[in-house]
Amino acid sequence: MSQIVIIGAGFAGLGMGIKLKEAGYHDFVILEKAKDLGGTWWENTYPGCACDVPSPMYSFSFELNKNWSQLFAPQPEIQRYLAHCAEKYNIRKHIRFGESVDAIEYDDAAQRWNIALVGGEVLTPRAVISGVGALHVPSFPEIPGLETFEGKAFHSAEWDHSYDLRGKRVAVIGTGASAIQFVPEVAEVAAHTTVFQRTPAWIQSKPNIKLPAAFKLPGVPRAVRNIIYWVLEARAVSFALDPRLAGPMKWMATRHLKKQVKDPELRRKLTPDYTIGCKRVLLSNNYYPSLTRDDVDLVTEGVAEVRPNSVITKDGREIEVDAIIFGTGFKVVDAMEHWVITGRNGQKIQQAWENGVEAHHGTTVPGFPNFFVLLGPNTGLGHNSVVFMIEVQVQHILSLLKLLSDTGATTVEPKPEAVRAYNDKLHKRLRKAVWNEGGCMSWYLDQDGINRTTWPGFTFEFWADSRKARREDYILR
Repeated sequence: MSQIVIIGAGFAGLGMGIKLKEAGYHDFVILEKAKDLGGTWWENTYPGCACDVPSPMYSFSFELNKNWSQLFAPQPEIQRYLAHCAEKYNIRKHIRFGESVDAIEYDDAAQRWNIALVGGEVLTPRAVISGVGALHVPSFPEIPGLETFEGKAFHSAEWDHSYDLRGKRVAVIGTGASAIQFVPEVAEVAAHTTVFQRTPAWIQSKPNIKLPAAFKLPGVPRAVRNIIYWVLEARAVSFALDPRLAGPMKWMATRHLKKQVKDPELRRKLTPDYTIGCKRVLLSNNYYPSLTRDDVDLVTEGVAEVRPNSVITKDGREIEVDAIIFGTGFKVVDAMEHWVITGRNGQKIQQAWENGVEAHHGTTVPGFPNFFVLLGPNTGLGHNSVVFMIEVQVQHILSLLKLLSDTGATTVEPKPEAVRAYNDKLHKRLRKAVWNEGGCMSWYLDQDGINRTTWPGFTFEFWADSRKARREDYILR
């Protein structure tokens, strides 16, 4: 019986497992629903899939990869990197693949968690660490008639590689971070591509250079990582301080658009009317050019309904299509709301979050002893690498496990007043930030317009504040 169960074998779960072993904790298991590790980077295999954070920063600080082929690594390289980490740190033996969690319930009397697996087995660890991440539950729009469509329809995160797009009329619904990567690839092979855009994104050029041989020299990967870290942090000035400081970022994006799209009408459709940073800022060199092709149309009137062989726009146009690809992102805030987790005294996680999803330092929740969330509420970023945030949270969790060891206590959970103070301070800052003040609706916000997703400042602030837990903030039993 493992004392610690980690759910998910992506960056979060693997990073946690590696650091647990390093700290002397060997009695743990990682549950992974897929047949291999990698999380997001195992599941997302759409054409053009790559990271939009520079590779030297999108990796563990303790395991730099000198073998990145380019500045922004494609999906297969990232998955191979994670597999390398699992092998090097002997983590694979701790992973159980093909294991989906059905429900998690705390046993007050035994002071243990009961984790019911879909196959019927029940695990009873002392501690549970969620490493499921935020970007793994595909989000589908509610469109009348979608169930009547007779062609092929799939989400970018569930790409059907058996379906040949060559010569097909393809509708792409959604224009977020995934779509701007796969639309150019689809346009190359499809007979005709129609891109349905609800809201245009701010897009900047992607400086995706091949990394030179000198990158492999001793000390160079670390130096490059440090430079990239501070360059990315500079992007957060308008996020962390004042949206009115976003001038340079807007200038770069506007210049990129003008350079790549000459048609004034198409350029107008692609120009956002909200402050840059309000939605995720995207990077691409080939998305705009793909929209200027003769066999690609950009439709901004909105989708009214889907019929067996066509998509109907809100202004009444019927567009015949053979396939629909959804680039509509993931359930982020509401994904957590669907967790089947019961804490102390029978409290459901939904009851704990009835006034909104929140946690202490994005990691712990009152009433849920020894339950830790990696990439929990308000740990997402709009400017830097979430792997940095994962590593800070891992240190936070290790400091709580050490607190249990040092005091002889069995359980730890945050005091409600500590969680309230932390989140009041965080949301006071968020209310003035670009995500709320920028004039857009995004997946960062919940149904009440409150940002439950992103960290409001610089990542070094999160590091300074969260890498070590303060004992006075917690209840030890």
